[in-house]
Amino acid sequence: MVSKRWLVLISVLLLSACGFHLRGQANLPFNTVYLTAPDTNSLFVNELRQNLQANGLQVVDNAEQAGLIMDIVSEIPDKQILTLGGSGRVSEYQLRFRVSLRAHDNKKQDWIAATELMQFRNYTYDDTKILAKEAEENLLYQSMRKDMAQQIMRRLSHAKPLAE
Repeated sequence: MVSKRWLVLISVLLLSACGFHLRGQANLPFNTVYLTAPDTNSLFVNELRQNLQANGLQVVDNAEQAGLIMDIVSEIPDKQILTLGGSGRVSEYQLRFRVSLRAHDNKKQDWIAATELMQFRNYTYDDTKILAKEAEENLLYQSMRKDMAQQIMRRLSHAKPLAE
């Protein structure tokens, strides 16, 4: 019989052999970021700020002190009807979360050109369980904000000054 210790060791070796590795801190070529947004205290901006700080970046209050300036142009949550039931009632929604952004340095050289990122989530709806479905919707939006912030961090980790 193989001991648990050996099973763990074999599992780790197999995972590392296939190229799997835990997501660590992003390797970023700057230490400070200035963050601008229409609402600097929105849930998404706070999530992004936490991700930046968790990756060792200092979020500064002044653009002149920043190695990178990130402009969050807009963040738009949206909800669309996806399907209707036989009685004409909504049975499924699609939630969308769009973020438009641009990242540049103090010399106005783009690191991330103006772009729009989007997340989608579908969920079934039951109007007899309104409170539960509202809570589910809030959790899905929270998940999208978190995923969006992580996606931006991945983009930043690979960003380089764009040629003009």
